[in-house]
Amino acid sequence: MHEEPLRKGEQTQARILDAAYTLFMEQGYHGTSMRQIAERAGVTMGGVYNHFASKEEIWEAVIFERHPYRIIVPLLQEAKGETAEAFVRDAARRMVGELGQRKDFLHMMFIELVEFNGVHIPALYARILPELQPLLALVSARTDGLRAMPLPLLVRSFLSFFFAYYVTDVLMPPAARALMSDDALEVFIDIYLHGVLAEEAKGELPGATD
Repeated sequence: MHEEPLRKGEQTQARILDAAYTLFMEQGYHGTSMRQIAERAGVTMGGVYNHFASKEEIWEAVIFERHPYRIIVPLLQEAKGETAEAFVRDAARRMVGELGQRKDFLHMMFIELVEFNGVHIPALYARILPELQPLLALVSARTDGLRAMPLPLLVRSFLSFFFAYYVTDVLMPPAARALMSDDALEVFIDIYLHGVLAEEAKGELPGATD
């Protein structure tokens, strides 16, 4: 099935967003002007304002439309594995692999957190949440062996844990990365699934039972 071509107005809006996205990544939000966006997009200032009332409205469109959740959530829904452990391992590899291709993502989130104090993140979560429902259904079919916990909390812990892996991997200097094992991601997955304590140490915890 062929996608219908964009209408002229949609093409102009797409050019504006492409231009703004590139400039925001190069210069940050506050370092980019509406005039620069118009010039990069090849449209007049009036043409920009015909589609967006303000620069912040352009940023909102950029973060909502270019956020990698649009790719990552479908990838996680394609994860394979008959057991919960196999499913988590495949999903983690898919997520980290995709994030590794999107170095702009970290820059995008820094702009949102530093220049906007995260004001758009609640609206972003509101958009993401409905798309997580199919993922919750997939996880609920593989709960054998999992600790009892609310499924939304389980998904949150997964996303948080492996997003943290991606962030630290990007920010870590080569000298520090050289100290890690070659299979650092697999070790992270093991820690997520089984914790950091050896089995014999777990029995020594206060309140632990055989």
